[in-house]
Amino acid sequence: MADDDQQLVDLLEQVWRSLDEACTDLTEEQWKTPTDLPGWSVQDNLVHISAIESSILGRPAPDHTPPEYDHVKNEVGQRNEVWVDSRRSWPGAKVLDEFREVTGVRLAQLRALTDADFAQESWTPAGPGTVRDLLPFRAVDSWAHEQDIRRALDRPGDLDSPVAEFALGRVVGAMPFVVGKKVHPPDGTTVVFDVTGSWPTTVAIGVEGGRAKRLPAAPADPTATLAMDAETLACLGMGRWDRAAVERRGRVTVAGDDALARNVIDEMNFLF
Repeated sequence: MADDDQQLVDLLEQVWRSLDEACTDLTEEQWKTPTDLPGWSVQDNLVHISAIESSILGRPAPDHTPPEYDHVKNEVGQRNEVWVDSRRSWPGAKVLDEFREVTGVRLAQLRALTDADFAQESWTPAGPGTVRDLLPFRAVDSWAHEQDIRRALDRPGDLDSPVAEFALGRVVGAMPFVVGKKVHPPDGTTVVFDVTGSWPTTVAIGVEGGRAKRLPAAPADPTATLAMDAETLACLGMGRWDRAAVERRGRVTVAGDDALARNVIDEMNFLF
């Protein structure tokens, strides 16, 4: 497993390097630019990544009690806000320095791990797992926040890299769950995602026996087809945009059963 594990570490190193590049030489105004995540600026997104990796390293959370913000909806959000709010008074350059230090230490730690170390028990967002199980979550989360930052700054990038392909693959991999469990249409329903842009692909989902699965090819006459670019796929799947946002921006074209397509778009967020 060692090679596979280090390939996941490679993804983390790549996305953190890309984040560093995206945030280099920002003005204070740019650091404070709002993003698609309610209440969070460019700076807040970067602090969040540093915070998660700091926690994994065993570093204590700041002794800080944030105000009661409207955008904080649950206990996880409250824990996140402790770190984020504690750094809001910092200049952006200091936040970037902390990110570089934390991720540097984290990468050195990961590069030194053995097979046995990667198999050790660990917290993951999906529940108990191993250190190995946690790495895909960290790569996808880091890439998602990188894209939040890049969209806010109008600095597009890292949409066709190995970590982008990995993250988008996770989104596509969740679509049978979205269609089958969340939308739950009748047997015989087929939904096709026609993805263009930086990661062109066609994904067909079919429902049979109450279960949805990926089909080997798109049917000739699917029940509904949703055409969108890879960025829109990511933003819907990761809860950054909702149907109103993509309709307003003209980011999704629908063919076939319009009501079904709208329901699928409403349910595409599998992270929250």
